[in-house]
Amino acid sequence: MNAIKFAENGHLPYWLLRFGIRQRVGKKLSIETSKTTEERNAFLERLRESPIAQDTEKANEQHYEVPAAFYKFVLGPNLKYSCSYWPSDCQSLAAAEEAALKQIEDRAQLTDHQKVLDLGCGWGSFSLWAAPRYPNANFLAVSNSHSQATHIREQATSRGIDNLKVVTCDVNKFSPDMVFDRIVSVEMLEHARNYEKLFQRISSWMHDDAKMFIHVFSHRRYAYDYDSNNPKEWMARQFFTGGIMPSHDLLPSFDQHLKQDASWLLDGTNYQKTAEAWLDNMNQNEAEVKSVFDAVYGPKNSKQWMWRWRLFFLACSELFGYKDGLEWGVSHYVFSKRI
Repeated sequence: MNAIKFAENGHLPYWLLRFGIRQRVGKKLSIETSKTTEERNAFLERLRESPIAQDTEKANEQHYEVPAAFYKFVLGPNLKYSCSYWPSDCQSLAAAEEAALKQIEDRAQLTDHQKVLDLGCGWGSFSLWAAPRYPNANFLAVSNSHSQATHIREQATSRGIDNLKVVTCDVNKFSPDMVFDRIVSVEMLEHARNYEKLFQRISSWMHDDAKMFIHVFSHRRYAYDYDSNNPKEWMARQFFTGGIMPSHDLLPSFDQHLKQDASWLLDGTNYQKTAEAWLDNMNQNEAEVKSVFDAVYGPKNSKQWMWRWRLFFLACSELFGYKDGLEWGVSHYVFSKRI
């Protein structure tokens, strides 16, 4: 039985798992550092030749069709399944989620009476938070997951939110019948590949004076993909098939249709703390999570999936915490339409 199998079956202690993950992260950084300019340019060309997004159904299976019940035991009260923001005085996941949502609100420059598109809305954390604050705005949340859309509709109804609609659609096929004043996309574009085509389409959904706020996780210098065909790429196979790690300068380089107005780089300790909080919540609610996984994966497989999710959270924590969060982190951008 190899190390991965031992880990997936709970036979290795946390300290050893963390050590092994840090070793892998260090090797990955060395590989990316050693790549030539030609190799980096070839990667950009592959993106330009790719579909807008690929393996979208696999991504759904891995994350987004897992029941909301699991995420309610693991995430914070807003069900924000993305990096939260941890200012120095922040002491809880709930407060970090709130700080992150406020940061999005400010950087996206929301005002009342706008039409707002939440592209890749997850469990609706942003739209369900923002819609009541802007009762005269109209929000459209788009997810590729039926379970997420159902959850958002149920929450909107129970909270009396009537200015939020939800659409279930693959981003490859999404074609709205309106234009928007603001577009918000939080940890969705890591699942995209052909940014040139995607940004061309997005620009057609924007008023001339519209803004798009983007949040992606990133590396400060290097962009790379997750190769699910590589037997050593556990993350790519189990949790991130078809995904990429953008560099901080990747998205702004596709500037034919959208232009960058502003950018920010959050250090990786924000994601490290977020992932550690998720792991703590999962362990505190172990029995409840086990019941959910019994139903989803079957009783024979639920223990393995418990450990796979723990490994996923550990891998996120150690990656983003590497070198005190100064390698991998989170990129924020505001883009406007080229006219």
